[in-house]
Amino acid sequence: MIIKLKRQLPLLASILASFAFGSPAIASECAGNPSAIGTSRTIVVDPRAHGRIGTMSYPETLPLRDKEVVLTFDDGPLPPYTSKILDILKSECVHATFFIVGSMAKAYPALVRRAYEEGHTIGTHSMSHPLAFRKLTEEQAKAQIEDGITATVQALGDPSHLAPFFRFPGFGRTNAADEYLASRGIMAWGADEPADDWKKISSDEIVRRAMRRLESKGGGVLLLHDIHARTLAALPTILKELKARGFRIVHVVPTHADRPATVTADADWLPRWRRRYVQPAIPIAAVLDPDGLVLAKKSADALCALTPVPRVKQASAEGRRKPAVQAKPAAQAKAASPAADRPSTHGKARSHEPPISVAGHGHHRRPHVERIRAEALGKRAMQ
Repeated sequence: MIIKLKRQLPLLASILASFAFGSPAIASECAGNPSAIGTSRTIVVDPRAHGRIGTMSYPETLPLRDKEVVLTFDDGPLPPYTSKILDILKSECVHATFFIVGSMAKAYPALVRRAYEEGHTIGTHSMSHPLAFRKLTEEQAKAQIEDGITATVQALGDPSHLAPFFRFPGFGRTNAADEYLASRGIMAWGADEPADDWKKISSDEIVRRAMRRLESKGGGVLLLHDIHARTLAALPTILKELKARGFRIVHVVPTHADRPATVTADADWLPRWRRRYVQPAIPIAAVLDPDGLVLAKKSADALCALTPVPRVKQASAEGRRKPAVQAKPAAQAKAASPAADRPSTHGKARSHEPPISVAGHGHHRRPHVERIRAEALGKRAMQ
């Protein structure tokens, strides 16, 4: 029997944490829409512990389970599209993350406040969305980050309402900008799957690309934009398809003084196709104490600290085959064996009788074969 606890304990703690920080809006509780997809759970992340996520830009991504999706919207707010997208999300009891452009926050502060008040997470997306972000000097990049934060905070009216989340315009990250965000305790967000809704494609094509990519990776962070009519037209179908195909929506929020991070393992932050969980295999015999204490009396920490019983090195096949033969006086042995005067090879007497081959333990280049006299084979089989 094998005991596997290392992964189950963090998973249990994560489940308990999700209840401690407010109940998600599951479909059955969505007022007026029993068929809504809802929000299955909320995860709390610490930007200083895991500061860069999204496989389109970084090695790590959010610690999502299979078929979990995080919805994100860039470039807004912009009426009437942001307003109607908020209406759709509210009707489906879905919470998303909005990455706000500072100039848009200045122009439409009421929409920024509405998104926050309806339970969505508010991050930032630079001040003016320069597509050539990589070509900016370090000072220009810092100004874009800081001015965008300032404009969004002014729209919200409270600095605590802004999440320390930032997404580079056009994924134009640089090492210097990444380091600057890390020094400010801001999480840099990439994405896992784009829906290509910024391209001049139909809403049906947006749905097709989004679902194909989510299916291929089993979920992830989906990139959308709340400033296009085609995105607005595609969103209801995306949500319908997500539910029909068994996907679940996850909401992401940052840590707070009274809201600690969701418990995760380091491997949870890797893309699912790269995760390798190391689970200890502990025989039951290894958890019995000399004084008779049994498994049920050990704590979880004590169980995880146990190591398997060391394996005893087995005797080689050659050693197992050697029969125990009592020593005989030399004269008696010579008289008893007419083969004693015959020439020998490697210390073994030759026999004119047809030898029987028994395969021994193999070598890498040539298998070793031991030749045994016919009458000796029966004796060896009896031992």
